[in-house]
Amino acid sequence: MKTNRVITCLVCLVLLFSMPGSVFAKSYFNEETYPARVIITGSAVNVRSGPTTSHMKVALLYKNNIVDCHGKIGSWFLVHLSNDTVGMVSGSYAKGYYAPTPTATPKPTPAPTPTPTPATGLTADESEMLRLVNAARAQYGVAALKANLELTRVARIKSQDLVNNNYFAHNSPTYGSPFDMMKNFGITYRTAGENLAANSTVQAAHNALMNSPGHRANILNSSYTDIGIGIVASSKYGKMFTQMFIGK
Repeated sequence: MKTNRVITCLVCLVLLFSMPGSVFAKSYFNEETYPARVIITGSAVNVRSGPTTSHMKVALLYKNNIVDCHGKIGSWFLVHLSNDTVGMVSGSYAKGYYAPTPTATPKPTPAPTPTPTPATGLTADESEMLRLVNAARAQYGVAALKANLELTRVARIKSQDLVNNNYFAHNSPTYGSPFDMMKNFGITYRTAGENLAANSTVQAAHNALMNSPGHRANILNSSYTDIGIGIVASSKYGKMFTQMFIGK
């Protein structure tokens, strides 16, 4: 049985909106295992906004529906529906779905080979975000993070991939999970995480991340020693932000 290494998400994937401009902050990302998809086993199953039956219903799924899974809280699966609805489904009415192995597997397209281009110094925006992150850590008595230029290069590539392929998710259609991506680019770590955000300014993106418990937990995590920040222009949001954290 194969599972994907993916995320422990908060109950909600967070869409934060503030004025001026929209703030879009993706859920924080930590390494765990869970199925990439689940199949509904109940005849009609409620998708809820949290991992209990007391949470609000946000959608309805039917037997044999197969949906993407982005995490698990207790016995509840965090699912992402085709209409972009995100919610929780009880494990009593769903289970991991694993497609049958085909009799003849076509040769897969090889993943892009990471470029050997060395990382350059931080941009002004990246330096400002690093300053804000370390100022927040100082307020909570946590040691400052070191700017890791190789990790910065990977974070920039991830942000550009988000823009080029018009998606907003931790799992890249090009590079896979953040952990796969880091390892494929030669980044070694003991523990790792990722934050994503999109906004027109560094300050607004930082505020959105700090106002979300999961993102804030990554920023203030004392296990992390290094950070890579990649910020690229986005015609849709203004700027796309990727924060990659590692602990050595």
